[in-house]
Amino acid sequence: MSHVTAPVAELACFAVAAPGLEPLVGAELQAIRARHPLTIEAPEPGGLGFRTDLAGLYAANLHLRIASRVLVRVGSFHAAAFHELERHARRLPWSHFVKDGQSVSFRVTSRKSRLYHQDAVAERLLAAVGAGLAVAPAEDGGAAQEFVIRLHRDQCMVSADASGELLHRRGYRLDTGKAPLRETLAAAMLAAAGWTGQAPLLDPMCGSGTIPIEAAMLARRIPPGIDRSFAFERWPEFDRELWQTVRDMARDRMLAASPVPILGSDRDAGAVQAATGNAERAGVGADVTWRRAAVSAIEPPRPPGWVVTNPPYGVRVGERNRLRDLYAQFGNVMRAKCPGWEVAMLTAHSELERQTGLPLESRFETTNGGIRVRLMRARVP
Repeated sequence: MSHVTAPVAELACFAVAAPGLEPLVGAELQAIRARHPLTIEAPEPGGLGFRTDLAGLYAANLHLRIASRVLVRVGSFHAAAFHELERHARRLPWSHFVKDGQSVSFRVTSRKSRLYHQDAVAERLLAAVGAGLAVAPAEDGGAAQEFVIRLHRDQCMVSADASGELLHRRGYRLDTGKAPLRETLAAAMLAAAGWTGQAPLLDPMCGSGTIPIEAAMLARRIPPGIDRSFAFERWPEFDRELWQTVRDMARDRMLAASPVPILGSDRDAGAVQAATGNAERAGVGADVTWRRAAVSAIEPPRPPGWVVTNPPYGVRVGERNRLRDLYAQFGNVMRAKCPGWEVAMLTAHSELERQTGLPLESRFETTNGGIRVRLMRARVP
């Protein structure tokens, strides 16, 4: 199998992930490792570290479906006072990540450290960068390079954001429903459900279509970052030819069409219309069949496949009471129309899960829109 190499030293990177999704991102990095040299560290809360070369960094941003961003470690040092912070910061290789005239920003978190004033930390770091480069604060305009600063017990870790916009922003979802599902979470649902693009998939409560669209991109091997730009493209040491090679390798693996049926339906006509537009922008308009239909009216294809869906959660007690019938109906429809299928659903309340009557088991727990949720999976009897 071919590998892309880059004439640069090994980079210490960190893939940021929502709580509970770290192992899934690790599995994604394992897949990238088949084509690029990459050493993966153990998952930790908030993501997992990995070491790679420049091509591997580009590939991680291009291919990761579940991570929210990729960071590159710039350096770490002890700083219990501002003069220490600025002295050590001046020695960091800022010029690898920032050009003269570019604006910069700092996202600072501090825990159990004497330097707890986040704005003051950012001001001192800006001064440190400005000692060697002509830079400006992000609010002064320009394409800002963001640095993520983590202070913990007076130890300062400085990382450069290689992604820019968060990775869930694929660029296709302009139309959203009432409670849109992030693309990264939809991809996580598919991965944890065990769907690999080799069997039919149905989402009977598709909303703005995120799950079927992510499924179609996965089935066709379309990298989620194929049509977007990244922060690393503005770095002084950006290798345009290498980046083109990495993308060409990805395009060579893409399929012209989904090998399996993918269906999305919703009782709301506006949601189906939004989903249709989003799928067209994602380049998978011909790969997903959309229908306006209630859950009870679904028409699953054959052979058996996967139902992956994100039903309403019922945050308030009164809402949960009204949703009991929906969850019970969903379970009845699955048993009547989808025997032998795999079902995965994102839920927030065990009492609603029980209404389905399905033998559901948890696959991961995370948050969605500030709500604690978990992916439940079952095989329909």
